[in-house]
Amino acid sequence: MQIKVNNMIKKHELVTLMRGYHSIGLKRQTLLFGVLFVLILTSCASNKEETSNKQPNILFVISDDQSFYHTSFEGSKFVNTPAFDRVAKEGVYFTNAMAGSPGCAPSRSSIITGRHHWQNESSGQHAAPWLKKHVPFVDLLEANGYKTGRTGKGVSPFRYARDEKDSLWRATDAAGIEYSKIRYEEGPEDIRTGDKISNLNYFENFKFFLENERKDKPFFFWFGATEPHRAYEKDSWKRTDKKLSDVEVPAFFPDNDIVRGDMLDYAVEIEWYDRHLDSMINYLEEIGELENTIIIVTADNGMPFPRAKANSYDYGIHVPFAVRYPKAFPGGRKVDDPIGFIDLAPTILDLTQTKQDGMLPITGKSIRALLESEKQGTIEPSKKYAFSGRERHSSSRHLNWGYPQRSIRSEDYLLVWNMKPDRWPAGAPQRINPENEDELLPMYGIDEDGISHSEWAFTDVDESPTKSFIIENYKDPSIKPFFDAAFAKNSEVQLFDIKNDPYCLNNVVNDADYASVKEELQAALLEELRSSKDPRVVGPDKEVFDSYIRYSPMRGFPEPIPGSQLK
Repeated sequence: MQIKVNNMIKKHELVTLMRGYHSIGLKRQTLLFGVLFVLILTSCASNKEETSNKQPNILFVISDDQSFYHTSFEGSKFVNTPAFDRVAKEGVYFTNAMAGSPGCAPSRSSIITGRHHWQNESSGQHAAPWLKKHVPFVDLLEANGYKTGRTGKGVSPFRYARDEKDSLWRATDAAGIEYSKIRYEEGPEDIRTGDKISNLNYFENFKFFLENERKDKPFFFWFGATEPHRAYEKDSWKRTDKKLSDVEVPAFFPDNDIVRGDMLDYAVEIEWYDRHLDSMINYLEEIGELENTIIIVTADNGMPFPRAKANSYDYGIHVPFAVRYPKAFPGGRKVDDPIGFIDLAPTILDLTQTKQDGMLPITGKSIRALLESEKQGTIEPSKKYAFSGRERHSSSRHLNWGYPQRSIRSEDYLLVWNMKPDRWPAGAPQRINPENEDELLPMYGIDEDGISHSEWAFTDVDESPTKSFIIENYKDPSIKPFFDAAFAKNSEVQLFDIKNDPYCLNNVVNDADYASVKEELQAALLEELRSSKDPRVVGPDKEVFDSYIRYSPMRGFPEPIPGSQLK
């Protein structure tokens, strides 16, 4: 009997050989068994070598408006995130991951370019044009043999080229080509858990991409959930087993059933996106791709509540972040080193052996060493800080002004520089009536019946029951501190001791005990802003951010009175 020995042996070849096993003599049986044993060993070794040499796939998962604490892995009692928890338990969990901004567009800009949003001109600002020259790392992966795609929210809200007249603008979303045709339809098979949840079937679109578009290439897929961005179906939580008593209310909110219910509706939306992530992980496991797929899970900024999203406090910029790739990253670890979103692009390029050629100079640094280390806690003491910033969010002030902030976060402290402390951090408290430009709408957006209208005031804060309750009851002495914390003007510099003040309520910037911390963080922040050529610091036009054209609804506000304050 002659058997041709190959490096690879297939299942059907074994079956063919074994069918004739009993029809041959003992010597030939022994010879055949030995040959098969050698073939299997050779095949296993070859398969192992092939797997180790394969380019890793990447599944990048980003939720929309989720603070770091709101995963069950982190310890939240009212949010259940088994998929995120699996990634964190089997992978590397970063306890101090900071978004590039407390707002979605600039934060996503930092992810995709590896640069601070203030370095990206209009391509780093909310609802402005994305310029061609700001090449995202996704383009380089595509050129390096990856099949790229996305479903859900990409790098937005930006304005991409509408036609050939927009010759300087990018034509497609910076996160890649969209695969979002598969949607839920209303009816008995619609399993959505809230009537404001997107009808996109994220998992089925991901599955379609792998089965029909990916072919035999390694893939990069961007899963951009639109949850838990508002709006929410009010009281959607009542159709679940959730209880108001389970909610941990942040100390910057009043503790009542309105706020607790609002946070439970937020939790419902987090769990919806996590459900789709779970399906994606299980499918990758089913088709044998899970162990060769780097899974990165995070959020673009903090929760859509007052004093969180669109603010540089910890609940605005501190986001969940976990990476799973057991083949190369020792799992079951928590890393305390601060990381920022500018570190993601160089890390992904590093892991995929993709050169940075074609992109503008990247500011961030690869965190591959942190991922591949077997240590946990603080791994690289020299990596001491992460940076974030803010300019324009919604149209919320006179002449569409933003609220410029720059922040620096270490393991223990957060310093925020409010560059225009005379402006309202949450937006102006009074709006020009869009139906009569000679008339102002009521102060704080409260009508004659005492009802708050979210679109009338403080419009950098999303409409919510929590926002309305705080505003409508601001005269109540027990509520006034929450109102001031969310809407009053800030001092120019704020310093918070995160370990002892996780809710950032006690500004210790003038406390003598923190003088050396303040000096260190201010110097490090200024050095970063100068080296990254932040126009707010080095010019030449320090007000350039307010000049970028905005392609989203505009509101009119009166010119502010210098020195005015909430009363």
